[in-house]
Amino acid sequence: MTSVDTAWLPPAERFDFWQDLVARQSTTATIRSAHADDFTASARVIDLGTLRLGVWRYPPLELIRCAHMIDSGDPELYHLVLPLSGRGVVTQQRREAPLDPSAFTLVDTVRPHGSRLRLDGATAGPVETLTVLVPHRALPLAPHRLAELFAAEIPARTGMGALLAAFLRRIVAHPEQYAAADAADLDRVALDLIAGTLARRLDVERDLPVDTRVTGLRVRVTAFVRQHLTDPGLSPAAVAAAHHLSLRSLHRLFEGTGTTVGGMIRAGRLERAARELADPGLRRLSVAQIGVRCGFAHPAHFSRAFRAAYGSSPGEHRQRAARG
Repeated sequence: MTSVDTAWLPPAERFDFWQDLVARQSTTATIRSAHADDFTASARVIDLGTLRLGVWRYPPLELIRCAHMIDSGDPELYHLVLPLSGRGVVTQQRREAPLDPSAFTLVDTVRPHGSRLRLDGATAGPVETLTVLVPHRALPLAPHRLAELFAAEIPARTGMGALLAAFLRRIVAHPEQYAAADAADLDRVALDLIAGTLARRLDVERDLPVDTRVTGLRVRVTAFVRQHLTDPGLSPAAVAAAHHLSLRSLHRLFEGTGTTVGGMIRAGRLERAARELADPGLRRLSVAQIGVRCGFAHPAHFSRAFRAAYGSSPGEHRQRAARG
């Protein structure tokens, strides 16, 4: 991971440094800002291998990449952008789309494009954006179809877009949780989710490679399990029915991953229970009530499962947490 903060530079040098950073990490562009005299900004860039993720925090600005800035030797990249704060617009191919936290937008870096970002009434700090640079060759979708999405809204709060946004935000928020050896797996899953999100927006999911569709389905199932852990009726059969799969197909979906849907449900509930038992704000609830809140219908089952996982009873875990 590369981290940069212009606050370490003299104010007069910050804006030029930022323009050079954008050119090195992304593409050459003209940047204009009313805050150029004292441009306090920061960036974190994570190279996963194929993909390059970034989180950029900066004052309001305008970015323009003109045709004369594009060279035949420039890397052919798609730039996927999700504003985390602020509002603005992006333009490409005579098309204009709003930039806001509800949607991704896509541009082709080897075609002219521009964007403007500003603060909104709810933002009390710099503009913040999450970006992904994706090589053209890495996406298994026809270029002429992808062109339909340039400077278009790609929902980030529903469907595949929401799963993609959550996955990317988790990586950039806590990169320290991942080892260097995890990069290849994160790269593959992120790329499959991007392809699935774009394909769904174009209604061409059937054209994706089987492995990409399998990854997308596996992520959807995992997200569904996390969202319904507190439901005591959650089971592999219920998960299979919710995704129009046979139970056998659901089990086959997770073959070779080192986990099962039943194991995922049990581990998720136990992790949630461990957190809640250690929460002083929930001390008024009994151990049995915590178990019910976390999806365990029977106290005895909850106690046995918790002891098997953590080596102590739920009550003992709560007492240790209370002692610090």
